[in-house]
Amino acid sequence: MRARVRFPTTFQHAPAVVVRSARSLSTNVATARVSVQAPAVTGPDGRRSLHSEQPKRSGAGASNPAMAFPCLDALENRSAKLEHESRSRSDASGPEPSYTAGATQIYHCHEPLLLDWGGVLHEFDVAYESWGTMSADRSNVILLHTGLSASSHAHSTPENPQPGWWEKFVGPGLALDTNKYHIICTNVIGGCYGSTGPSSIDPADGQRYATRFPILTMEDMVRAQFRLLDSLGVDKLYASVGSSMGGMQSLAAGVLFPERVGRIVSISGCARSHPYSIAMRHTQRQVLMMDPNWNRGFYYGGVPPHAGMKLAREIATVTYRSGPEWEQRFGRRRADPSKPPALCPDFLIETYLDHAGEKFCLVYDPNSLLYVSKAMDLFDLGRENQQTAAARRAERQLSFRDGVYESTADAACSLTLPEKPYEEQPDSSESSAVDDSNPAPAGSRPPEDLVAGLQSLRDHPVLVMGVASDILFPAWQQREIAEALRSAGSRNVAHYELSEEQSMFGHDTFLLDVKNVGGAISNFLR
Repeated sequence: MRARVRFPTTFQHAPAVVVRSARSLSTNVATARVSVQAPAVTGPDGRRSLHSEQPKRSGAGASNPAMAFPCLDALENRSAKLEHESRSRSDASGPEPSYTAGATQIYHCHEPLLLDWGGVLHEFDVAYESWGTMSADRSNVILLHTGLSASSHAHSTPENPQPGWWEKFVGPGLALDTNKYHIICTNVIGGCYGSTGPSSIDPADGQRYATRFPILTMEDMVRAQFRLLDSLGVDKLYASVGSSMGGMQSLAAGVLFPERVGRIVSISGCARSHPYSIAMRHTQRQVLMMDPNWNRGFYYGGVPPHAGMKLAREIATVTYRSGPEWEQRFGRRRADPSKPPALCPDFLIETYLDHAGEKFCLVYDPNSLLYVSKAMDLFDLGRENQQTAAARRAERQLSFRDGVYESTADAACSLTLPEKPYEEQPDSSESSAVDDSNPAPAGSRPPEDLVAGLQSLRDHPVLVMGVASDILFPAWQQREIAEALRSAGSRNVAHYELSEEQSMFGHDTFLLDVKNVGGAISNFLR
């Protein structure tokens, strides 16, 4: 007779029950074996260790002792601690962190922002910080765009003396010279560091948006930034500067507002997202959404999906550096060669990734990661995509003005699977698309659609930088930007590509290489 086991809804209210599936042990075993583990031990700090006790076994005993899993203990202890905090809070706001990078300025826009994919923000906030003095005619303003998970805190301020994410690039005499320029950096909408995003309160009902937040695009984020510039009286930027996702936004700013942008700097970015980077971001979103605590985005007030967030960050970290750097930095060294191998982090590279995930899992809102990374996937400055988006926006604008606008609630703007499963498409020798695994050779002409989409930048000075060791935004993608601009008629494109000898830091080069990256920016802005 099979044993029937009822699982507790949480692991806090009953002894942990270990069920070994017959199928997982052997296809020849007909029934499942059930064993009961001793209750988890609660320490003085309230944390519970669920794997420290060896499970009791029935029968003659196993051939080998069960392996310890301290990495799982850590995750379960964190969940227990967060749930305990959730239960003990009287305001029912739960343990979800208050995401902040310190003091910022807040611009509140009361005018609705209609979004590219049909959503609307009836009002919204943009958090920003600034450095340097704005000239009387406001002609020395540089808009600095961030990467995916960065805040507006690019450099320390009197209100927030902590070092910023571009501390060595912003300041007197540095790449973004605050003796000459007034630098403004924002947290993008969709983020969680002061700007309106999924963790913000929807003014319509007083509840957090969660996954009722609308799908965003890079262009939506840029339009929100230019609302801020309007409020500051800035008619034209001296320059638009960005790296990674910021490099995408920097180009988008010039395409959307060509008359309001002077120079453009795009580092380790692209003019359209490509399959490899889309695939990597998709994988990160999937592991996050598969965390039961994600709860389809409605985890506020409960335990956040910290385990999924940790794994997502570990996947991302793999793409931020290069193989040669991993080899030089970690090699095949293990953290403690005197101990036997383990399934938890064991090699130095594993411990590094684990540390990166641990640092990140509670400092950035998981829903923001989903929305902002999806906006990166949707990025495409090709003419066809621009025209299609413009047509959708025009239709929504008319409906909104006529007072018949309704928020989009169909599957087109939800995080769902397509109606039809994937089907392999027949090869086409006439396709002009660039394949990440077999990129177009240097000097080949980019797709005509992209050339046409960048026509509005033909008279703008543009600096494009790439890094040969970058696997997330490979250097050929920056070459594609430069060649597309030149094919569009631009004669003022500066393109630099750092070799692996110059930098092995991969995608993170834009954060680390003050000499090459900072020097090129400084020379270009003069």
